Amino acid sequence: MVNLQVKLAGVSLKNPIIPASGTFGFGREFAEFYDLNQLGSISFKGTTGDARFGNPQPRIAETPSGMLNAVGLQNPGVDAVIAEELPHMAQIYQGPLIANVGGFSLKEYAENCRKLDACEQVSILEVNISCPNVHAGGKNFGCDPAAAAEVTRAVKAVTTKPVFMKLTPNVTDIAEIARACEEAGADGLCLINTLLGMRIDLKSRRPLLANRTGGLSGPAVFPVALRMVWDVYEAVKIPIIGCGGVTRAEDAVEMMLAGAAAVEVGAANLRNPYACPEIINRLPEVCEKMGVTDIAALTGAAH
Repeated sequence: MVNLQVKLAGVSLKNPIIPASGTFGFGREFAEFYDLNQLGSISFKGTTGDARFGNPQPRIAETPSGMLNAVGLQNPGVDAVIAEELPHMAQIYQGPLIANVGGFSLKEYAENCRKLDACEQVSILEVNISCPNVHAGGKNFGCDPAAAAEVTRAVKAVTTKPVFMKLTPNVTDIAEIARACEEAGADGLCLINTLLGMRIDLKSRRPLLANRTGGLSGPAVFPVALRMVWDVYEAVKIPIIGCGGVTRAEDAVEMMLAGAAAVEVGAANLRNPYACPEIINRLPEVCEKMGVTDIAALTGAAH
């Protein structure tokens, strides 16, 4: 018997598999396919202060071994999420929830996190610092160590629950950003967010996405994500949620060996709605073949 239980900054998960924000909505559609209580946790739709329609169409493009998205943080806004979405989530999932939080200013990040921190169902705040800072010419908070630290401190000042900073891979040294967040009080990290990319339509000779660029996700990014998890594990002492291109139980185990305490599954959910439960069901077999009886022991074991 393999023990699949893991812990994230004191929060117990029955297994390390978590649907990634932006690929699972608020769980409504997936609950029609299977019992969501199989999942270790759910990182629900990225939430901003005000409702956002998102970017213009087209905002999805296929690419070999992956996809590009420029959805643009479409969501109903934090107050609607708390009033309408969380009560429904409580009916379909009774485990610990991860609230993915966006913002375009320090004040917005802090206010959104303060409101979600007060929600009993939310166990962890996952702060997406890939959002553009409107007060700094649109440069992403997560691209600058000082700005990343500033967001971390602002959020920690108004919350009591564990705060995990979600890092962008579109930087020269992700370990430097990770250290800045840790020093500012982050309880954990989530990495990676999507890689910036684009495609061009040969007929129109114009970018396929109306936004021109989008975030690349899917199996194509897995080796990059794995390397970054490895680098950050060597740089910090706080727990890491590994994310990026995971499609199989073997990928999840590889992420854990590189340093992840838990693993988020993103684009795979869009291709196969059963991706997460299939990975969970395969984990014991993969662990048994490796002679592992406690999956938590895999974290960082390759170092």
